[in-house]
Amino acid sequence: MQNGLIYGLEDRPPLKDTLFAAMQHLLAIFVAIITPPLIISGALGFDVETTSFLVSMSLFVSGIATFIQCKRFGGVGCGLLCVQGTSFSFISPIIMAGAIGGLPAIFGATMVGAFAEILVSRILKYAMKIITPLVSGIVVTLIGISLIKVGITSCGGGASAIENGTFGSYLNLGIAALVLLLIVLFNRSSNRYLRMGSIIIGIAIGYAVSFFCGMVDFGTMPEYSIFNVPVPFKYGVSFDISAIVAFAIVYVITAIEAYGDITANSLISGEPVEGQTFLKRAQGGILADGLNSFIAGALNSFPNSVFAQNNGMIQLTGVASRYVGYFIALFLVFLGFFPIVGVLFSFMPDPVLGGATLLMFGTVASAGVKIIASQQIDRKATLVIAISFSMGLGVELYPDILMQFPETIRNIFSSGITTGGLAAIISNMVIRIKE
Repeated sequence: MQNGLIYGLEDRPPLKDTLFAAMQHLLAIFVAIITPPLIISGALGFDVETTSFLVSMSLFVSGIATFIQCKRFGGVGCGLLCVQGTSFSFISPIIMAGAIGGLPAIFGATMVGAFAEILVSRILKYAMKIITPLVSGIVVTLIGISLIKVGITSCGGGASAIENGTFGSYLNLGIAALVLLLIVLFNRSSNRYLRMGSIIIGIAIGYAVSFFCGMVDFGTMPEYSIFNVPVPFKYGVSFDISAIVAFAIVYVITAIEAYGDITANSLISGEPVEGQTFLKRAQGGILADGLNSFIAGALNSFPNSVFAQNNGMIQLTGVASRYVGYFIALFLVFLGFFPIVGVLFSFMPDPVLGGATLLMFGTVASAGVKIIASQQIDRKATLVIAISFSMGLGVELYPDILMQFPETIRNIFSSGITTGGLAAIISNMVIRIKE
């Protein structure tokens, strides 16, 4: 046993131990993978069939991406027990792109924007000088804050509740509050299994309660095939410059986040966190992040990123073997083939999802604040933070400020993430203060 590990990176645990570890990882990431397509579908008003397919493809692509990361093909992949899934960071830009050009615009921006992350992987040493932890922290905070609006809308009942006049009803808010409180309660448990499964348990109970309250009608369930066949470019693809720019900025930030997650994973796994071996591993992981997102766009899914959740799983289980990742990947691909998974989750009432995601998005924002707080907040940092938040939150709260600009410019900068992110990068590079 080394570094508290039962099985190291290249060890092959017995099948029983492998399956047990893989199932725990799956438990920790499953909800996080399917939640983005559910939120996006709800915000853009997709039907059950489309929502179900998007959920299935998210699982399928996450399986492929996880296998590439763990296996490492040449210089692609980090070669660690590293799980990938659909990224929360892109939800706001995706909804913006969907409002402009529907699913084709989303998938086009997903594919083209991915080259920004691929480029970062090639110039990692230099990119780290521009995209500093301060910049990353600002963007992550803005992502969390901008998503809270989406979460609170779901808590109130979503778009359908706005249309039928039930938005913000006692029942909707009660269900959302129940789910949120259950997740907090189970997350505080000393039992590690209850803690790991807190989100799934909270959602499951909320789903059951809402069913008995008459909020779920399976009578409207559409006909669906038993088996899902992935169809590349099923919904077509188009390219909108404003969507591509917004996606590219978030891709750059997720590249830096992936670097941090890979560093943490290497440390936990007893692998080097500096030197040439580590640099190749980090570059390969970020490169895979970008390539996997490109594949995701082609297979009707959304950008993928390295998940931080599984780092905690490695610590809990003492299993750092990348061979466990192959089984996680297999489970995800397997689930993606069966539409029933997506159909069941597509019937989930918005308040159930809202109660869970509101907490998740708040956690994203707090993670960003934590990154900012870890830096020295001198005069320059104060100015960078002030400029970035003012501009980012300004356009997020009052997008009409840009109404006099051309449509393309308006679409690019109406996203608080894009405006605040660019402001953070530029101001951090330009501002020079002699203390």
